Amino acid sequence: MIKIACYGVRPNEVPFFHKLNKHNYELTLIEDLLTHQNVDTAKGHDAVLLRGNCIADEINLKRLSHYGVKYVFTRTVGYNHIDLKAAKKYNMPVAHVPSYSPNAIAELTLTLAMMLLRRTAYTTVRTAHKNFLVDSTMFSKEIRNCTVGIIGTGRIGLTEAKLFKGLGANVVGYDIFENEAAKEVLTYMDLDSLLQASDIVTIHVPYIPGQNENMINEEFLSKMKRGSILINTARGELQDNKAILKALESNHLDGFGTDVFANETDIFFKQFEPWHSFPDPTVQKLVEMYPRVLVTPHVGSNTDEALSNMIETSFNNFYAVLTDGQAKHEVPMTAFA
Repeated sequence: MIKIACYGVRPNEVPFFHKLNKHNYELTLIEDLLTHQNVDTAKGHDAVLLRGNCIADEINLKRLSHYGVKYVFTRTVGYNHIDLKAAKKYNMPVAHVPSYSPNAIAELTLTLAMMLLRRTAYTTVRTAHKNFLVDSTMFSKEIRNCTVGIIGTGRIGLTEAKLFKGLGANVVGYDIFENEAAKEVLTYMDLDSLLQASDIVTIHVPYIPGQNENMINEEFLSKMKRGSILINTARGELQDNKAILKALESNHLDGFGTDVFANETDIFFKQFEPWHSFPDPTVQKLVEMYPRVLVTPHVGSNTDEALSNMIETSFNNFYAVLTDGQAKHEVPMTAFA
């Protein structure tokens, strides 16, 4: 039976791995992400199953190949943490999970947006300290009197549009590829018009290296309505943190919510003492702007449904490669160029 080393398995995920292991794989569940320091834990295994932020560069893939690892699969949609050229060099098939519950990300986006709109974080911090006075900061618009602009109207963006629409918001969208299903829920606009019209702007586009780094930059933010809210639950590489900080400090942006940062493993999944500084001073300043800035440590997919989808699809990928010689969701060789 195939032996699989699974990395980045949080304690709450362990029961799901066992419950969904219908093919009786021999699993080694490792809480830490794969790094250069712990790659030797893959010795004796036929395959590894990664999550985002695991290090699968040429150094690690060479060592994995030396250990006899044949398959490098990830339980994430993205696979940019895997060096595909090195995987091809060492004849290691790579497979991923093309999709999982869109509600997981859409619901987190909605939650962050509503918390900022209704100032619930601000208010509950005060009441936690026994201050029950109502001040002007607690005053807000109702979502039904707001326009929500969704950039990226794929499965996640469409699901989110339906959630906001159900609350009565006016929902507009922008996407290079417009789809008919989304047109039933939202009104498509060009990007500049969306930014100018929206009280809340949310991002649901993939990160494409070399094409859309820092798409949320000073120019992008300057086109947003003054006093609006920005939410990014997509990828940290899409945002220019310094530009966002500047927009917040000038009050052009009223609030910012994010589940992601570029180079996020420098901060996420760690606990810092109050006196310790972050490696990135701009990120530290953003975090310190709480409750105007709400940060979650990449927990968008940390739901029962999404987790089940990711694990089950990954296990099916292994089953397919063992029975048919190719994983159902194997990354095509064209991506290895």
